[in-house]
Amino acid sequence: MCESKKAQADLRTGLALPVERCNYLHRYLVPRLSERLHPDAKRAHYAVAALIAARPRSAREATAHEAKGARALADWHLRPNLGAALAEGARKGVLKPDSAEGDLHLMARQSSEAIHPRLPALTRHLLTGGVAIDWAVMLEDLSWWNRKRDIIATRWLESYFRVSDAHGDSGIEDQTPKSSEENN
Repeated sequence: MCESKKAQADLRTGLALPVERCNYLHRYLVPRLSERLHPDAKRAHYAVAALIAARPRSAREATAHEAKGARALADWHLRPNLGAALAEGARKGVLKPDSAEGDLHLMARQSSEAIHPRLPALTRHLLTGGVAIDWAVMLEDLSWWNRKRDIIATRWLESYFRVSDAHGDSGIEDQTPKSSEENN
């Protein structure tokens, strides 16, 4: 869909907007979406299409290169979600760890109406810094956000801390009580 400059420009006009205000996106998305699609899922499709079209050039080129040798992970929950992307951004210095974690905690408490407007700047910042976004996972998470927010937010937070901890970035000191032998 994003191969022509006109299509990219049209799709970008939908950034952070509800479906009802995405007049230029209908041409591209209506033929591909079911008429019976839940409104939350429809909004997610429009949002992700706009986010993909708005990727910086460097991210578009990197995605095209990665797609040639990519293999889909068998387990959906092993694929990186927004929490993992934020942790990777903090690890690479794209975001400050406290800011990344704070953004994640804030989004975990918000409705999709509050999250959608935040995503364009956040994803652009991550992509510009070389952090990949798994758009299929983002689409699925946004589609279900209003109905399964707590489950998705927990998965994002768990992914954030797993990725952070895997790189030694958790910032948490070991609080395990020492045995009496270690204290002597």
